[in-house]
Amino acid sequence: MTDRSTPAHPSAMTIAGSDSGGGAGIQADLKTFCALGVYGTSAITAITAQNTRGVFAVEAISLAVIKAQIAAVLDDIPPQAIKIGMLASPEIVTAVAEALAGYGGPVVLDPVMVAKSGDALLAEEAEAALIELLVPRADVLTPNLPEAARLLRGEQAEGADAVEAQGQALLALGSRAVVMKGGHAAGETCVDRLMTPAGTVAMAQPRIVTRNTHGTGCSLSSAIAAELAKGADVETAVRRAQGWLHGAIRAADGLGIGHGHGPVHHFHEVWT
Repeated sequence: MTDRSTPAHPSAMTIAGSDSGGGAGIQADLKTFCALGVYGTSAITAITAQNTRGVFAVEAISLAVIKAQIAAVLDDIPPQAIKIGMLASPEIVTAVAEALAGYGGPVVLDPVMVAKSGDALLAEEAEAALIELLVPRADVLTPNLPEAARLLRGEQAEGADAVEAQGQALLALGSRAVVMKGGHAAGETCVDRLMTPAGTVAMAQPRIVTRNTHGTGCSLSSAIAAELAKGADVETAVRRAQGWLHGAIRAADGLGIGHGHGPVHHFHEVWT
């Protein structure tokens, strides 16, 4: 009989919503884990009816089933890292926090609030619960600039100094590291800033002009979780994840999926 006490490959878990179009959410996370050589498990928090054009319906999973999914995975396939995405409601935020109370591994929290189409994915009343219960639990928090502004009840940061100030304010909420994503900023270069109590590391890539960026936030955070699951330190994990995602965005136009904001090419290193 095979000894399963030490897995042959690392595993990572995603706790997030389902995207019927396959470009974001649970589907994007599992594709990312697979592309980066990590076994993926999941707990679905909500089901969305969406495609590249928009979100047409959202239905939350019952709290009991969300907790049961997490418990089942932790009991039998304990992940080396967990990514948390769409949580939809304060009740789901609380349920996930309770279900992870005994988990000691790294957690990457992507504060998913709005879909690429502009549709809301997190109730406004859930933001306080997220800040209180999960941000302090996060080893890495990965907001884009609009999400950072909403978490801080402020205006979207413009310019490096404002981004730095908001990142520091988010660190003060308890996360051990914050990645201030630069996708919503202006300029020919996209700069992600990894901020920790030790300082800020700016990671730049040439900005790619494309409308096919559906799922970039989900994919970056799950790529960071995958690299952490493989044993990388936080800076290395973020650098590897950013480089991989840049390639996935660069190859996105070649997919030709949908008629709106198409997905990135998660398997750009495998097939074209």
